[in-house]
Amino acid sequence: MTVIISISNVTKRFPGVVALDGVSFDVLPGELHAVVGENGAGKSTLMKILSGVILDFEGELRLRGSPVRFTDSRDAERNGIRIIHQELNLVENLSAAANVFLGREKRSRWGLLDDRGMERATAELLEQLECHISPRQLVRSLRVGDQQMIEIAKALAVEADILIMDEPTSALTEAEVARLYRIIGRMRERGVTILYISHKLEEVFRLADCITVLRDGRHVQTLNRQETDARAITHLMVGREIEAMHLAKGRQPGAVVMEVRDLNLPWPGHARAWRLRNISFALRRGEILGIAGLMGAGRTELLECLFGASPEMPTGLVLIDGQPIRLAHPWEARAAGVALVTEDRKRLGLFANLSVGANVSICTLNRAASARLVSPRRERRLVGEMIRQLGVKTVGFETAITSLSGGNQQKAIIARWLLTKPKILLLDDPTRGVDVGAKAELYRLMDQLCREGLGIIVTSSELPELLTLCDRILVLCEGRLTAEFSGSEATEQAIMEAATRREVLHSEN
Repeated sequence: MTVIISISNVTKRFPGVVALDGVSFDVLPGELHAVVGENGAGKSTLMKILSGVILDFEGELRLRGSPVRFTDSRDAERNGIRIIHQELNLVENLSAAANVFLGREKRSRWGLLDDRGMERATAELLEQLECHISPRQLVRSLRVGDQQMIEIAKALAVEADILIMDEPTSALTEAEVARLYRIIGRMRERGVTILYISHKLEEVFRLADCITVLRDGRHVQTLNRQETDARAITHLMVGREIEAMHLAKGRQPGAVVMEVRDLNLPWPGHARAWRLRNISFALRRGEILGIAGLMGAGRTELLECLFGASPEMPTGLVLIDGQPIRLAHPWEARAAGVALVTEDRKRLGLFANLSVGANVSICTLNRAASARLVSPRRERRLVGEMIRQLGVKTVGFETAITSLSGGNQQKAIIARWLLTKPKILLLDDPTRGVDVGAKAELYRLMDQLCREGLGIIVTSSELPELLTLCDRILVLCEGRLTAEFSGSEATEQAIMEAATRREVLHSEN
């Protein structure tokens, strides 16, 4: 069969880093070719080269047998290649329709913007995705999962015959993932070739024909999916075995550090009226408490309330170490010993224009100051110690935070908040977009912090993650608490049953 994409000895160097080192492999037409590897393995860099985002590289690309050098991403699109980026690339102040057609706007016969035409086309695309979002809705008002669907709709709007999907399910619920699988099936029926990057090996083995493994910027092996298994691929990715972990065993939670009583979060203008309703629970020192639930269940909203960052003022009572606390602003939460690592790392977690060191120190500059002036030496000492403790892999203090892999960016954000010496750490889907090796490192870090006495509340869209980490798991459905399980009682089936217990909720209303 004729090769549609041939990658030959592709090398890409950044200052101080070789992101790709002589990578070569072929992609056949109509196949779904998965590219896997740890964060920093070079997957996204390679996809940016293939899609015309990165132009300066060594080596050769051949498309349908002919050598190509794209001048920009539009040139790649003209050649039939479209990419869905891992990091959302949307304009928040524009509508869903305006984002889908950004740079390709439809115009009327008089040259004016055809807003209605773009809205109709966007509505059709979203209908294909079985996604109930208004084309007129501003992107900034959408949750991460819905924004991801807009990003996918952008790609579908250009009828490419080669589609690159970089972590397309990282922010989607199980139902949304199932919808995406159906869309992928339809595209494959039309003969579309798909390059698919994912850290979720279960979906790789469900979808892929071939799997290419990258490690440290080098091509390790390309295998037919039927010739291998997840354990072998994991070993190729990380160069070592990743042992199964059940981290909660042996922990001894201490006294209650946080108690939440009858927490309610209003939802003005919505038929349900409440984002959260009558939520009560306790968190102990040295305990990891998991929060499970489908998209829209209220997981993120709960953590935002506890951090004083919710858009509406919640009601109810929150006590820390037995003392009532008013959490109307994140500053109050931080002063009370609460820290939050947000779900959306790029938009809400990172200061993209600052260095690694500045990102870590930004909440604790007072500890590096003398007479209200920051001492660079103290700041480096403060940050350097925390970076070493957490194992953040970076060239140096002044390295751009955006040059780090997703897992190391997440560790840097956690380091920032640990410097504030919190009593309670809130982690909102902390391993989203993080590879299997970095996940294992983050799991060990959470377990270590927990055993040192920190109380941790963690949400996750991956149930096996909660089962691995947590001493207890609370389940939310439509803003209400529907179940609580100990680590020994919890199963995926029991959690899912509680997460979809709508008939109970409606009978209570």
